[in-house]
Amino acid sequence: MLFTISILFCIAYACIALENVIKINKSAIAIISGILCWVLLIAMPENGQAIKLRFFEQTAEIAGILFFLMGAMTIVEIVDLHQGFSVVTALLSKGSKLRLLWLIGLIGFFLSAVLDNLTTTIVMVSVLSKILSKRDDLLLFTGVTIISVNAGGAWSPIGDVTTTMLWIGGQITTMSIVAKCLVPSLVCTVVTLVWASVSLGKDGGNSLEIALENNIDKRDRKDSVIVFFLGVCGLLFVPVFKMMTGLPPYAGMMFVLGLVWLAVELLHLSKSEEYRQNKSVASALERIDLQSILFFLGILLSVGALQTVGALPRLASWLDHTFANIDVIVITIGLLSSIVDNVPLVAAGIKMYPLSQFGTNHHFWSFLAFCAGTGGSILVIGSAAGVAAMGMTKMDFFWYCRKISPMALVGYFAGCAAYLGMTGLFH
Repeated sequence: MLFTISILFCIAYACIALENVIKINKSAIAIISGILCWVLLIAMPENGQAIKLRFFEQTAEIAGILFFLMGAMTIVEIVDLHQGFSVVTALLSKGSKLRLLWLIGLIGFFLSAVLDNLTTTIVMVSVLSKILSKRDDLLLFTGVTIISVNAGGAWSPIGDVTTTMLWIGGQITTMSIVAKCLVPSLVCTVVTLVWASVSLGKDGGNSLEIALENNIDKRDRKDSVIVFFLGVCGLLFVPVFKMMTGLPPYAGMMFVLGLVWLAVELLHLSKSEEYRQNKSVASALERIDLQSILFFLGILLSVGALQTVGALPRLASWLDHTFANIDVIVITIGLLSSIVDNVPLVAAGIKMYPLSQFGTNHHFWSFLAFCAGTGGSILVIGSAAGVAAMGMTKMDFFWYCRKISPMALVGYFAGCAAYLGMTGLFH
């Protein structure tokens, strides 16, 4: 059974990785794979009842992650419905290309820590497409955006799905991941920005001719600012809620969603019914990325089945004997995340190495969060942010490999060196 389930997962994973080739949505494949793995497990008559109990335990853990993500996505969509991200575009309205490059990189870095790297990428690329008329500039700035938002998501418990999984699972705490990964992530981003600045050369001093549409009236602009700060402050409050109450993170996220929902209802109480419907939370719920939610469900079910059948503990043992160094193992996982999605890689890491082996806030977990988050930038297909940006700009895979991958790789290893240097210095 171990062999059968492992082969099934490998086939499904290959289909997911080749989604653009076979033209079949990866969410469908992930769901089928996840359920089939558990069907095969339950088919074993000697362990049927125990497997069912284990399945219920797994789905309870997964539900917490999915509720958290749904709440976060809904809050972001509420902000977007109210054009709240116009607050960001206002900061980019003047100056040179070099100034814009650094603003895009640093704003993306910090904004992705509060929202998430996928949403931040969509916001930043949408702004860039209105600002930059030359396609080469647009692609270069988009590549820098991918690297910076992935680095920004790595040091925040709500900035990247993989970091969120580690936070919800108890592998990391908020203050620890910020303290350990903020500087390495910033090093990764700054190295990339320096490289990109050199690539701009003399052209970096040229002024921008920005023609952003500004058709928001004063009333709507006021609502945009209010909802933007409500959403951002609410998301920042989620880790605080967990520390204050001890409740699971998804409870805090749902509480914040309820507060934002109430605030939006009160904000539009005196406005027309049509306006209220267009800006309602119901409209935001229609826009959340349910495909991604279902993809995570299928992947996490599959990984749970592999852990239950004993495949992941065996893989962990093989890695330990082959590399005999957890830093090398984590760096390798980070490099692999540039080829395949980092969600199943981190999910597998969580199941391979239990908390009894590496306790909460162990060096292994924070380094894994950094490497899996930033390693996906090395290839454009290695992260959700990269795939979204590639679709929005029609970026060529091989162009990214030539122009962006080298700076992403150097930034990745610079960040790894910074992390290991800090670990050696303080421990």
